[in-house]
Amino acid sequence: MQSKNERRDAALALGRLLRDHKAGKVMVLDVSGAASWADYFIIATVTSSAHSSGLQRHVRESLKDLGLELRPTKRRIPDGDEWSLIDLGDIVVHLMTDTARAFYDLERLWFGATDILAEA
Repeated sequence: MQSKNERRDAALALGRLLRDHKAGKVMVLDVSGAASWADYFIIATVTSSAHSSGLQRHVRESLKDLGLELRPTKRRIPDGDEWSLIDLGDIVVHLMTDTARAFYDLERLWFGATDILAEA
């Protein structure tokens, strides 16, 4: 099990990785005070399904080095092009199109969460 600092460092590393690979408006929200099932939400905007797939691949490739594991998710509907979720336990990555991001507005939903990537 990772320490709080290790989880924070891993979340920041993933946020930087997404930003480096041209994800838009990347945020790493510390939701540990508001959610019992996750410590960090990483939210990033993608431009296409190919862009999302590439970012998902980069995230998966970095997991071992960051000491993280992919948790299988059960979906009621097939994956869409609008929103992809990667469950890493204490860290949840949301890759969303501009349309989905504006509609679901996760930043507003978790308005009390601090964007630690902006502070880093």
